[in-house]
Amino acid sequence: MAEQRAERTATGPVRPARDGDWLRDARRARTLSLVTLVWLGAESALGIAAGLRAHSVALIGWGVWSMVEALASLIVVWRFTGSRMHSADAEDRARRAVAVSFWLLAPYLVVHVAHDLDAGHRAEPSALGIAVTAVSLVSMPLLGAAKRRLGARLHSTATAGEGTQNLMCGLLAAGVLAGLVLNGAGWWWADPLMAVCLAAVAVREGLRTWHGHSCCH
Repeated sequence: MAEQRAERTATGPVRPARDGDWLRDARRARTLSLVTLVWLGAESALGIAAGLRAHSVALIGWGVWSMVEALASLIVVWRFTGSRMHSADAEDRARRAVAVSFWLLAPYLVVHVAHDLDAGHRAEPSALGIAVTAVSLVSMPLLGAAKRRLGARLHSTATAGEGTQNLMCGLLAAGVLAGLVLNGAGWWWADPLMAVCLAAVAVREGLRTWHGHSCCH
């Protein structure tokens, strides 16, 4: 690929030039987000169903996280559709919307953990939960890394933020998978601990995306 050119807007930030390479990358970002939407719909439904069956707050939270990821994917599709593809304002609105999508998850997880601990629920082993998290452990980091690279080339924090959510989904799948295994060994506290850690990471990444740092790290 030819070296990427950049242009400076009147407001100061450096934006990628809208050349052929940029447009191809924008279409790739939109296509990857559409593919991700299909998988996340199945992942969310299976994760929540398995979590409810096993009384696993981390597994339920991970399924809800997939719904939040789907929202971020929809935002990126919106960002790179029609006239918005060439709009700096659309990128700013998409970046802030992706940041908010991170914050939607945290309060739900904290409340759910508190409820389950108060009710005395303990997570049970879940074959379905183990299967769906194992698939995400492999697929989501690949999607996330690709979107992070596209976000850097497009100067799109929204795209990079979506990629960050996919990478986190893979890491959290590993954590939830480990928690399910540890639950089977009697370490019941591993499941709510993973859910609380997930909430903290969501708040942090939302702040980073809001301030436009996702493309730089």
